[in-house]
Amino acid sequence: MEKKVAVITGSARGLGRAGAERFLESGQWKVALLDVNADSLAATAKELGEKHGAENVAWFAVNVTSKESVDNTIKAVIEKFGRVDSLVNNAGITRDAMMHKMKEEDWDVVLDVNLKGAFLCATAVAPHMKERKSGTIVNTSSVVGVYGNMGQSNYAASKFGIIGLTKTWAKELGRDGIRVNAVAPGYTMTEMLQTVPEKILTAISDKTPLKRLGKPQDIANAYYFLSSDEASFVTGQVLSVDGGLVI
Repeated sequence: MEKKVAVITGSARGLGRAGAERFLESGQWKVALLDVNADSLAATAKELGEKHGAENVAWFAVNVTSKESVDNTIKAVIEKFGRVDSLVNNAGITRDAMMHKMKEEDWDVVLDVNLKGAFLCATAVAPHMKERKSGTIVNTSSVVGVYGNMGQSNYAASKFGIIGLTKTWAKELGRDGIRVNAVAPGYTMTEMLQTVPEKILTAISDKTPLKRLGKPQDIANAYYFLSSDEASFVTGQVLSVDGGLVI
């Protein structure tokens, strides 16, 4: 049986890399790794290719804030693999500051990468999926996008916007057999949390009913589930993967 193809943005490291590994481990998917950091991306692709077969992995440097870059990259993915079955809009950044101290450029770059980037990637793959009458789009929101967080006006706005895109696209694309869902991770141990003081991470763990922070694999499993046939009747949903933090 022909393997499906997943496109994962921001997959040089962190949640995107974990997601790529999860798809490859299934033995049923090939993965196109997309990231702006070409050197890190190439190293990740090499490692994953050695573990799961070089024929199942390809990497493409892309600037998700540029329509030209995104369109050319998706075209190259389809030329390489012949199809795109799932898009995981995982790429995201933070530029934190309290509202009265936030610079305009920090607002702009976070909205551009986190929200506009997801829009551009989805609009690039949607015509291909519509032609094939099947496909999935999984967008990465955040617990911060649902409930807000001090010092993250830009990030919260971008991740709340992701939820709006998810529900809108689910309505627009469902008639073409395309499912669109979002994952809202809680605090997950990736490079993004490495600068957070240990006492704060401990406090978050203590507030979480499961008494731990998330692991990248927890989010990767959600990406995979929502892209799989097991979720064939699930669309327009936001799956919180946060250990019960916001119950």
